[in-house]
Amino acid sequence: QVWDSFGRALYSSQPQEYPITCIAWAVDGELFAVGSFNTLRLCDKTGWSYALEKPNTGSIFNISWSTDGTQLAGACGNGHVIFAHVVEQRWEWKNFEITLIKRRTMKVHNVINDAVDSLEFRDRVIKASLDYGYLVVSTSLQCYVFSTKNWNTPLIFDLKEGTVSLILQAERHFLLVDGGGLYLYSYEGRLISSPKYPGMRTDTLNAQTVSLSNDTLAVKDKADEKVIYIFEALSGKPLGDGKPLTHKTEIVEIALDQKGLTSERKIAFIDKNRDLYITSVKRFGKEQKIVKIGTMVQSLAWNDTANILCGIQDSRFTVWYYPNTVYVDKDLLPKTLYEKDASEFSKNPQIVCFVGNQITIRRADGSLVHLNVSPYPGILHDYVRASRWADAVRLCRFVKDQTLWACLAAMAVANKDMATAEIAYAAIGEIDKVQYINSIKDLPSKESRMAHMLLFSGNTQEAETLLLQSGLVYQAIQLNINLYNWDRALDLAVKHKTHVDTVLAYRQKFLEDFGKKETNKRFLQYAEGVSV
Repeated sequence: QVWDSFGRALYSSQPQEYPITCIAWAVDGELFAVGSFNTLRLCDKTGWSYALEKPNTGSIFNISWSTDGTQLAGACGNGHVIFAHVVEQRWEWKNFEITLIKRRTMKVHNVINDAVDSLEFRDRVIKASLDYGYLVVSTSLQCYVFSTKNWNTPLIFDLKEGTVSLILQAERHFLLVDGGGLYLYSYEGRLISSPKYPGMRTDTLNAQTVSLSNDTLAVKDKADEKVIYIFEALSGKPLGDGKPLTHKTEIVEIALDQKGLTSERKIAFIDKNRDLYITSVKRFGKEQKIVKIGTMVQSLAWNDTANILCGIQDSRFTVWYYPNTVYVDKDLLPKTLYEKDASEFSKNPQIVCFVGNQITIRRADGSLVHLNVSPYPGILHDYVRASRWADAVRLCRFVKDQTLWACLAAMAVANKDMATAEIAYAAIGEIDKVQYINSIKDLPSKESRMAHMLLFSGNTQEAETLLLQSGLVYQAIQLNINLYNWDRALDLAVKHKTHVDTVLAYRQKFLEDFGKKETNKRFLQYAEGVSV
């Protein structure tokens, strides 16, 4: 049986033929080996079996892994020592399939034209990663970077120290994690940065607790599991004001989105209650809103070409086509989702990757399932990134899908394109919002239009600050009156020595409409001194 660190049962095997005599985890925690009578089994960390060998050795009483996790030794009941090497590991990306056929040899298969290449290495292969058009392979002494366009001329550089325990790739660079620290390299082999944080332990890091994008690196702290350290990738310095991101409960898995501007970079994470949250990584001084967008989430992944998030929630597979909607118009979020029954994936499925519009999911028995989602949201993201609003509207009209229109509405509001937002909201029948957008378009000054856009997205404080900075005191007071923030409206009127009578008049009318009497001492005090 396999449990996670919070005591949840992940896997339970069938009874074995003979009693199990030993079990041992590989150093990186990705694999474990099981020994029994004439039996050696290699299993994934989630429990399913990779391989079964039947050596004629009697019971295997003890297993010890090498520090690099590529080979193991077992003490056998007949007095022999058995040695085993991990081979046949596989990596897939788009049309390429790569297999480690021997300790120092990889086979590359291009499934489109059936071309096969063989890659030979000087030392044994320890870790590899295939993504974004590059294959990164670490051996015991060197790192090789292959481009999928040309397998003959890899870039090779020597490794500093220790054994690489994790390779993570982004579009522009990749991260190597070894016993000495975190090292970020460009695909030309140049060391870009080496981020550090207090009490750093690299031996506990894995693909769930480290995430990399083109400009940002996020690492979950092991000492305090509520904390995520966020670094600028190019300099290795902490991002923003230098404070780490802190959540109220322990965090299990983190993932950064891959596309868009640095200032809009988002991080999604699952906490130990299996709730999914999203927040922005750029924070200066002001406390960033951490917004919950899902519950009972087992696994998540961002798309490689657009900021689309997918996850497995309870018994449903969900795709958030535009997660940023929560910061623009929260009511719209349910309309931007795609959901599908996930019972076919069995218990505890894990998302392996989300490339293009194909999602690969690994079921509890180790089998892979491929799912396709609509390509249109990805195309819509591309149009919006290039500010091609007319094309985006044309696409939505062609597809005639409410989900796509809802995504376009949120994207248009986020990018302050009111004309497109009006068309999109009208298409999904949100008439009240269409009317409000129309009223914003008629406002005389640019500042008041911006403030009302912020108000539309629910950012009351920012809207008020913008109006006050622009000297539009009356509009700031009126904004608070419209939201029934009476105390704040009176504070502003008194502070700026203007429109106190207006606030009192609105307050009086409000109380009369409800047949109430004034009980607020401040309003009573000012009402005596001011004739309304």
